[in-house]
Amino acid sequence: MPKKTENHAQGAPASYPLRIQAIRTKGQNVRFFVYIPMPLAAALGVEGGEEVSWELLDRDELHLVRLEARPAKAKCTAKRPATARDAVGKEE
Repeated sequence: MPKKTENHAQGAPASYPLRIQAIRTKGQNVRFFVYIPMPLAAALGVEGGEEVSWELLDRDELHLVRLEARPAKAKCTAKRPATARDAVGKEE
């Protein structure tokens, strides 16, 4: 699977190239599957079984829409590591 492409311009979105998988089963129509890479799924807070819909913007662009909006959840806040500069003036 291709790796995430880095775009170093400030504010530019990350890109996650992927392949569309075609599943061919005898007697059935071809089905296509698109997998969401884990870093992208984690950033979006996607969970298995969630219902989404595709909006076709044009032949080259799709828009993924959640059918049920979910409130954003902060898991926890990160603690800033202590530095020598933080310790100045705090000597006991």
